[in-house]
Amino acid sequence: MSDARVPAAEAVESHVRAYFAGHAVEAVGLGPDFNPGLGSGFGSGAERREVAPGARVLVVGPGPRGDGWAYVTAGCWAATDPTEKGGHGLEFVMTAHVRDQRFVELMAMIAAYHRGHRLGLEHSMPIGEPWVPGSACDHLLISLPYLHGPDLEHCPVPGGHARILWTLPVTTAEIEFRRRHGHEALERLFDEAEIIPTDPFRASVV
Repeated sequence: MSDARVPAAEAVESHVRAYFAGHAVEAVGLGPDFNPGLGSGFGSGAERREVAPGARVLVVGPGPRGDGWAYVTAGCWAATDPTEKGGHGLEFVMTAHVRDQRFVELMAMIAAYHRGHRLGLEHSMPIGEPWVPGSACDHLLISLPYLHGPDLEHCPVPGGHARILWTLPVTTAEIEFRRRHGHEALERLFDEAEIIPTDPFRASVV
């Protein structure tokens, strides 16, 4: 993998800052000194260094585009070798109701999980515990970033293109329904129930 990884992370950060113009944006580095505090998923310091040089989580505060918070990875694009897919790689966004280190930690966990498992659209990953204490959501579903649209989703980077996908917290029952009936059927249930995706205490739709 080339040393384009750091410029790619910087390009993603510039893209996110431009999309969220008027919002406060904080960059939290995911170097070897980052300690997510989660019991599983992120791994040792050596593994953290290999997620990608320059990897970070961008914490976006409320502003013109919405009153919630967004957490966006910058550096996952190079966590797996994007040259294998013609220079195309992924980044991830999560939306939440507050600013909390918990969500930064989850994005770090996603970065590490993606490095080992190569997440993609309509994939899911277990959190291993509730999204937040008391939440029924204990998985993350990789979906299109419906709250933000294609202007955030599609991000050019040096040597390729990053696609920013949504990590939606979901319940075990919803994951089991998706396995039986498909991703689109689950999304229809979300639409019918008019879920508030930033509500950690929402009821399961199945």
